[in-house]
Amino acid sequence: MVLNVIIVGGGKEGTYLASLLLSRGHRVKVIEVRREEIPRLQQALSPAAVLPGSGTDPGVLESAGIRQADVVAAVTGADEVNLVVTSLARFEFQVPRTIARVNNPRNVWMFTAEMGVDVALNQADLMAPIIAEEMSLGEMMTLLTLGKGHYTLVEEKVHPTAVAAGKAIRDLKLPEECVLVGVIREGELLIPHGNTVLQPDDMVIALVNVSRMASLAAMLGARAAPVKEP
Repeated sequence: MVLNVIIVGGGKEGTYLASLLLSRGHRVKVIEVRREEIPRLQQALSPAAVLPGSGTDPGVLESAGIRQADVVAAVTGADEVNLVVTSLARFEFQVPRTIARVNNPRNVWMFTAEMGVDVALNQADLMAPIIAEEMSLGEMMTLLTLGKGHYTLVEEKVHPTAVAAGKAIRDLKLPEECVLVGVIREGELLIPHGNTVLQPDDMVIALVNVSRMASLAAMLGARAAPVKEP
């Protein structure tokens, strides 16, 4: 499905987003108020994809084709501008989908459906769970995401002190919705069976529900050292 997308804000985020969408065959128009940025945008994208002007001006939005737009993304560096853009897009032009960038996390409470925002992209909220997850998963690496993000194919090396080290797969209490699909040992792929004993430095490949990744990582990663009594 080819989408008609209007992006308000031609900074780094807007330029990258436009380039990505254009490469996938979508129709994109970038609105940028800073005249000095227009030559750069035209070179990075194409002259036809760039419209000088303010995204808070209904006339400029009309010129960009907002009445035919499927999505409007407001990604400027000013939260108040992004809110005005999404409000105009939703309530004046009835755009089906609106996305707004939140620059100041303290303003996120304003980016609601009542203000015309379907999706608010707050970098702090996006980064925090990623950082927490990465810290809890240790050396586990995501190879592929499946099932609309509910499942993931991961790999992790069995640590010498891991709970799983030296144990047969049938004796492991693997998390629910977790299947070991391969073991790479000394460069060779082994198909895991119940009697396969996991060895230190084995690379385990597993299909797991994202909610169970931390449990699997705890089984394959380094075991926490016991706390010594004072």
